[in-house]
Amino acid sequence: MNPRQYRISSAGYSAAIVLEGAAVRMLTHQSRDLIVPFAPGEPMPDYRGALVAPWPNRIPDGRYSFGGLEQRVPINEPSRAAALHGLVSHAPWSLHHHDEASIRLLHILRPSEGYPFELRLEVSYTVDEAGFHTTITTTNTGEHTAPYGTCPHPYLIAGPSPLDAWHLELNASTFLDVTPDRLIPIQRKAVDGTALDYRRSRPLGGTAIDHAFTDLRPTAAGRRGVTLWDPTGTGVAMSWGDACPWVQIHTADHIIPERHRIGLAVEPMTCPPNAFNSGDDLVVLLPAMTHNAQWSIHAL
Repeated sequence: MNPRQYRISSAGYSAAIVLEGAAVRMLTHQSRDLIVPFAPGEPMPDYRGALVAPWPNRIPDGRYSFGGLEQRVPINEPSRAAALHGLVSHAPWSLHHHDEASIRLLHILRPSEGYPFELRLEVSYTVDEAGFHTTITTTNTGEHTAPYGTCPHPYLIAGPSPLDAWHLELNASTFLDVTPDRLIPIQRKAVDGTALDYRRSRPLGGTAIDHAFTDLRPTAAGRRGVTLWDPTGTGVAMSWGDACPWVQIHTADHIIPERHRIGLAVEPMTCPPNAFNSGDDLVVLLPAMTHNAQWSIHAL
């Protein structure tokens, strides 16, 4: 077994987890890819399958204010002058438990430049007949109240057809409008009458999406989610609970041809982009407080 990769499997589902970023390197059902994989030993491209914390998406200029203090985290997306996807997406995690159908990984986030807080993050991945399940449990182990947010970063695959042919259903009535250059949030808008209304399943077509959605209508079971169908009849679904009132959808438009629109990024988020500044749905962790979030992926 590769010491940096661990496999879990059950009921036709199989996943490979790497310690870098606690990333899900591959996820299949009956040997069919449900997410865009990357090769064993390859550096994780485009945050593919990573776990994101302590903020999802971007902080413009890396600047925010919390508890009356100005902070600046390092810029890691220079093209947009932004701090992207938190601090643990490429960090080494450690193995806490592993068996045939489950794995738990641990990371201690120490105080650092612009984020002077300490968190204990534990993620569990399990597979069963209902699919692939993730739970992230985060505890503030420091002395100071900490701002926090999290999300996953899988690129879902509906089937063998091009992404433009896939049918998306996302029961969200509001999206977050952003600037076209740096994707800085401007305001919430209704999806009515826009190209971003997927409340009824329809093809993605050539629409480029890189937006956060909210006002997500849950099912009778209290779950929010998306379904993605290929014209050939295969599909994939992702669902999550109340801890994630937002979801980022991205059609993976890319300047590198072999990475262009090869999967649909679906990122259920505990807060929207730039929540460290707006405060919208921001999780505020008091010392010793714990927060849980959960999401699942299953084949259709």
